[in-house]
Amino acid sequence: MRRLFWLALGATVGVLIVRKLSKAAEKLTPQGVAQSFTAGLTELAAALRDFATDVREAMTAQEAVLREAAGLDAGALPSPALAAPPATAPDRLLPPAGHGRGAGAETG
Repeated sequence: MRRLFWLALGATVGVLIVRKLSKAAEKLTPQGVAQSFTAGLTELAAALRDFATDVREAMTAQEAVLREAAGLDAGALPSPALAAPPATAPDRLLPPAGHGRGAGAETG
């Protein structure tokens, strides 16, 4: 009974090894190489297509933000956060009243 078990086990392992080696050898034939090469190119093309789509979407979103900031959209004004400062000098750059020379300064 033990010999029959080991014989069956050996035959099963032998069949599995032969099948694995056959598949590996088939992949190394010109047809097998061509099939794997074609599959690789197809996968690469799909990845490039996905990348191009992502880039186009990001470009469109960024262009919309830039157009809004520049006020290029019809009837749209730039948002206050992105608008340029007023043309007049801000008050914080001027000295406070009563300091330095000018009106209200002490003469001595």
